[in-house]
Parts: sequence; C-alpha cells; structure tokens
Amino acid sequence: MAQTGGLSSEIESLSHVFGLVEAFRAFDGDNDGCITAAELGGILGSLGYNASEQDVRAMVQQGDKNKDGLLSLSEFLELNTKNLELGGVADLLKTAVEDLDADGDEVLTGEELYEMMGNLGVEMSIGDCQNVVASLDMDGDGAVSLEDLKLILNSLL
Repeated sequence: MAQTGGLSSEIESLSHVFGLVEAFRAFDGDNDGCITAAELGGILGSLGYNASEQDVRAMVQQGDKNKDGLLSLSEFLELNTKNLELGGVADLLKTAVEDLDADGDEVLTGEELYEMMGNLGVEMSIGDCQNVVASLDMDGDGAVSLEDLKLILNSLL
C-alpha cells in the first residue's frame, strides 16, 4: 500500500492529467479530436498570451509525433507531461483499465470510479469521481469509454 504522501501526490498528478484533458477539449474548438495551430493560437490569445503564428506552429510541431500538423489528445498529454513522474498515476489508470467496470459494458461511470478508488485505498468523494468522469467524457454520455482510458494511459507510459 502506498504511503499517504505518495498517494496524495499521485492524486494531484492524476488531477493535473485530467485538467490537461479538459484543456485539450477547450482547445479543440470543432471537437474533431485534434488541435490545429489556429485553435491553439486562438485559445492562447484568449488567455492573454501573445504568441506569434510562428511560435504556435513550433509548439504544435514539438508535440506532433506523427507529423500530420495536428496535436491529438495523446500527443498533447505526452507533450505536457513529459517532465512529470507519472508512474504511480499510470499504475492507477492501468488498474482502472484492467478492472474497468463490474457490468462489462466497457465504460466507467463516476460511481464505478468511486468504488474502484475505494478498493485501491484512494480517498475520493463521489462528487470528485463524477467530475473526473465528466472531464474525460468525450461524447457526453456520462461515462468514460475503455478506449478513452487506454488513450490516456498509453500517453503516460
């Protein structure tokens, strides 16, 4: 069992990753699953950053592993987590993927996440678990798919 300090750090890191997923969704203005340089530049401008078009293109190129001119969610996460120690977070997500849900429908609800975290000894409120699922819910159905969790996990490994 992890020590409380380590577990707290892992929960903070997990929250950071979920915040990045929310930021990606905000950047992805047309909801196509990718961020263009124009979308990134627009969001940065709305946040008060005056990045040049060249700087924005360089940011996209830095994370664009498949060289398609876009940032996918996994590329965005990899770019923004490369300097973080996320082994414990990846382990938590790996357990979530392996034990995805009790009813076998390959989606994870807030209630199932709450139960799973409790089984792992992680203290999170039901509201926090529902907020985590909502931040990852790409299609608005109130649950996270196995594929979405795998995508996030693979970008952290």
